[in-house]
Amino acid sequence: MCFGYKSNEPVLCNVDLHLKGPGLNCIIGPNGVGKSTLIKCMNGLIKPTSGTITIDGRSVCDYKPSDLAEFMGYVPVSSQDCFSMPVFDTVLMGRYKKNKWLTSTEDLDATERTLRLLELLDLAMKGYNELSAGQHQKVSIARGLVREPKILILDEPTSNLDVRHQVYVTELLHEVAIQCDMMIVMISHDLNISARYADNVIVMEHPGVVKAVGTAKEVMTEKTISDVYGVECEIIYRNDRPHVILGAAIEGYDQRTAESV
Repeated sequence: MCFGYKSNEPVLCNVDLHLKGPGLNCIIGPNGVGKSTLIKCMNGLIKPTSGTITIDGRSVCDYKPSDLAEFMGYVPVSSQDCFSMPVFDTVLMGRYKKNKWLTSTEDLDATERTLRLLELLDLAMKGYNELSAGQHQKVSIARGLVREPKILILDEPTSNLDVRHQVYVTELLHEVAIQCDMMIVMISHDLNISARYADNVIVMEHPGVVKAVGTAKEVMTEKTISDVYGVECEIIYRNDRPHVILGAAIEGYDQRTAESV
C-alpha cells in the first residue's frame, strides 16, 4: 500500500502490514514518517494511492463511513471540539448510532463504566469547556472506548497527559484490548511505555516504510533504535521486556539516509 499527497514525494511506500487481534499494537517512529497518515488510511479517512487496506478480507473503501463506525473507533491526536455540556453527556455522544438518538439504560451504564475506567467519574457533571488539555484528551479516549468497538485506533492518545496518566492509560488500553477482545492500534512516542505494554510494535522510518513488526523484544533493538532515531542507545531488560536507555545523538545522522550511517 502506498499514499502520497499532492506533492511528488510519497508519504507511505510499499507498506505491507498484517495485524491480528485482540491486543495492543503501538506504532513508533520519528516525526514525519507517516504514522498518522497510516492510521487515517486504516480507518478510511483517506484513500491509499495504490494498494488496499482490508478488514476480514473486505476493503475499507467498500464500507460507508456510518457502517465502518459500527465496529471501528478513532481518537485523533488532539480534539478541537468545544462542547457546552457536561463530561458525561460528551462521552455519551460516542454511543449514538445512525438514526438512533434515544438513550438506553445500556448507553448510560456503558458511559458510567467508561468514565470510571479512565478515572473521570468525579468530573462527570463538570463542563467539558472547563477541563484542562490533559482532561480533554482523556475524555476523547473515553468517547472512543464507550462504544466498545472491535477496532480502536488512536493517534498519540497520551500526548497531553502527565507521566502517571501516560502509564495508566496505556496499561488500561492493553487490558481493555485483551478483556474486550478488541484490536487497539495507537501511535506512541514513548519507547519504554510502548515496550512495556504493547503486544506488537510497528517501527516506521523515512520515507514512510515499515522497518519492523513484532514483539517489543524482537524489534526494539539497539541497532533498530539507532538506525531509525539517530541516537545511541543501550537496551536492558526487565521482566523480559526491553527498556531503552538513550545516549548521544549520532553526529551527521539523516533519517533519509540512515542505512548508510
